[in-house]
Amino acid sequence: MFEWDLVRTTSGVHVVTRLAEERGMPAGECLAGSGLPVGAAREQYSEVTARQELTVIRNLLARFGDQAGLGLEAGVRHHFSLHGPWGVALLASRTLRDAVQVALRYVELAFAFGELSFEETQGEGRLRFDDREVPEDVRAFLTERVMAGVQIIGRELYSVGVPVLRVDFRHGAPVDIARYRTVFGVEPTFDAPGNELVFDASHLDAVLPQANEWARSTCEQMCRDLLARRRTRSGVAGSVRDLLVRNPGVLPDQSAIAAELYVSPRTLSRRLNEEGTSFRALLDEVRQALSEELLDRTDMTTEQVAARLGYAEAASFIRAFRRWQGCPPQEYRARGRMPALV
Repeated sequence: MFEWDLVRTTSGVHVVTRLAEERGMPAGECLAGSGLPVGAAREQYSEVTARQELTVIRNLLARFGDQAGLGLEAGVRHHFSLHGPWGVALLASRTLRDAVQVALRYVELAFAFGELSFEETQGEGRLRFDDREVPEDVRAFLTERVMAGVQIIGRELYSVGVPVLRVDFRHGAPVDIARYRTVFGVEPTFDAPGNELVFDASHLDAVLPQANEWARSTCEQMCRDLLARRRTRSGVAGSVRDLLVRNPGVLPDQSAIAAELYVSPRTLSRRLNEEGTSFRALLDEVRQALSEELLDRTDMTTEQVAARLGYAEAASFIRAFRRWQGCPPQEYRARGRMPALV
């Protein structure tokens, strides 16, 4: 699952606004609704959320979405130099195999909006992009951006590039595919079962021309530190908490939260599990905090608090509260009250 509130660099926004400006669309219009100032499009190494970048992409597509290969044009501009330590770690890797491992390990620092995976089988290396959780209106653009970006970075890792054997796209073919042949060196297959870029696996263990173990390990550590900081600020658990408390009068269920985050409930559960928590635990945490606030600062009855927190009956709330505080709500309230909210 992709974390839509994960913080990332503005490199993607920078590329998209440049595409817009070249087509006569002012940067301000391209950034409309994202909450980003025009200057953000010029600063390649400041930070935005993926959700903000998604808004900018949608603005571009609203004007120019009928242009074939627009995502492709964005992808070919994603040189490794746009991606800070992630890009340098790839360039300094010993082999292409090492570079692929680094790329996938820290892919959240890159420009992919879906899930990338790699498989080596029958003498072929297969890089797959799962776009099923990407919103449908931007799916083709983001898929093309990833696949073209991978191809460009591959060329920069090797001075002559890695020849592509096949390229498959899940979306339909545009009217003109000439640009696709130029970028990939082969004619892509459209309406395929999945998105896949395939090359000869013999390239995986060839030593890269700019291999540097010290630079790679240093940049990998920078990637780990950067990703840890970003996840702390805006991981999936943080996004779920924010959505749960957005309207305390109506606590959304897991399906509603998953829809807000553009993922399935099952994937949301998996991602939360990866962060060491669950939707039930986060809901419990939010309910506890809200219950204390309501009991401390309002005159609501136990039944009213239970209803506000989404409990079907007061008894269930009382049991939960006793687990949190070691006493029932009325006893907690009797211990001391803050002034009621006006």
